[in-house]
Amino acid sequence: MKPENRDLIRKFLESADSMGEDILEDSEELFGCVPPILRIMRERPEFFVFSSLKDFYAMRPESLDAKTAELVTIAAAAGAGAEKCLKVHINAALRAGATRDEILDVLFIASAIGQTRVLAPSLRTFHEIFEGRKVEEPFDD
Repeated sequence: MKPENRDLIRKFLESADSMGEDILEDSEELFGCVPPILRIMRERPEFFVFSSLKDFYAMRPESLDAKTAELVTIAAAAGAGAEKCLKVHINAALRAGATRDEILDVLFIASAIGQTRVLAPSLRTFHEIFEGRKVEEPFDD
């Protein structure tokens, strides 16, 4: 890394503690709470600031309004099985103007796609075995 870039990062990180407090306040405003993972990550200011800023910009892109971004986040959290994130982001979506029906439909869409994680590879294997290929014995005696 170029020395001037290293200096910029060092200078940026000198404000990590102050930025960390602002990030926690913004989280409270955005989500209606401070997720516990943020409080723990805050113990490492350098990691916390970079990670939180990355997440903030990823979850609030200029191309999407806050409600849509939260609905997408709910779908991703549902697909990942992240229950705690679901709670935080369902509340954030409500704060951003999402309705109960919109959130429910997003969860149904996420579950429909999520089931393909199981069905697609399982049905490919099923097809390989039963569509003219040699049946392989699952166990050797």
